[in-house]
Amino acid sequence: MASDIGSAAEMSAAEKDIPQGAGLSPLLGLVPGLVLTCAIAAIALGLHNELGIATLSPLLLSIVIGIGVGNLMPLPAVVRPGISFSLKRVLRLAVILLGLQLTFSEIGAIGLRGILIVTVTLGATFMATKAMGQLLGVERRLSELIAAGTSVCGASAVLATNLVTGGRDEDVAYAVACVTVFGTLAMLLDPVIAHAIGLGAVDYGLWTGGTIHEVAQVVAAAFQDGTEAGHVATVAKLGRVILLAPLVLWIGFIRFRDTTGPVGQRPPLPWFVFGFLAMVGFNSLVSLPAEAHQVMVTVTTFLLGAALAAMGLETNIVKLKAEGLRPLLLGALAWVFISVFGLALVMATAG
Repeated sequence: MASDIGSAAEMSAAEKDIPQGAGLSPLLGLVPGLVLTCAIAAIALGLHNELGIATLSPLLLSIVIGIGVGNLMPLPAVVRPGISFSLKRVLRLAVILLGLQLTFSEIGAIGLRGILIVTVTLGATFMATKAMGQLLGVERRLSELIAAGTSVCGASAVLATNLVTGGRDEDVAYAVACVTVFGTLAMLLDPVIAHAIGLGAVDYGLWTGGTIHEVAQVVAAAFQDGTEAGHVATVAKLGRVILLAPLVLWIGFIRFRDTTGPVGQRPPLPWFVFGFLAMVGFNSLVSLPAEAHQVMVTVTTFLLGAALAAMGLETNIVKLKAEGLRPLLLGALAWVFISVFGLALVMATAG
């Protein structure tokens, strides 16, 4: 996947995918593929709202439907440019708009202890997962995607990280599957564990918010222990999402440092990260009406769904199976690590 949001090469590649003689301008040539990806995202969002099951997030449903459509029927060439556009431009816009769901003051609401727990757990999990991936022989880019999805915020982190790692569509699909499966297990098991060890509401909120993969999974698990635990967990989780920006910048820097290609060929700066931070800053300074905020949440989820639908349409199940079980084992080990490490840190810092 290309990283340069403003690259002319992306548009020229999209133009080549438009059937000759179709008489369509490059812009109109994007419409069929965009209609397809947006239709899948709309179906996924509708199913999620209708079923009301937290684990069946619209993002998961989007990629599953996309994989089904892409592998059950041949896609006409006319939809290729719009699919490519969804994978690049729409995804970057969605990541930028994700910043409107956060404020800098929210992370401060959990206090210095909460910030310490969230930050240290995130960093330790990312590095440990990468190290375990190397030991297991999992390809570096796939390891980084699983590490980001586990340590930060599930599917959204996988997508944002892939904008700088440049992994294959199959890598993204596998990483999303991992964070969905193990995040769901955490959502089901964490309340049982917390009850068994007598974890208090605040400590439980910090643990679930600092370790469970997806926002919906955090909310579903944390509010089982009451409103206080739910609010603490939500803020802790949002703190992790804010840390997505420096993590992506750091990964981009490492790639820049380690690039071994031709002289002068370096990964571009991920400008969308600064857009994300700008939106966080705007949301911190300007109080949006509740209705407008909800609309932006829905729009952002829809755009992320369209990007994941495009990812699914481009994913080959045969190649996905070829990844084997080692990445799945890595996802399991990453989940165990973040759960145990986060719980140990919460208990060690308890007053």
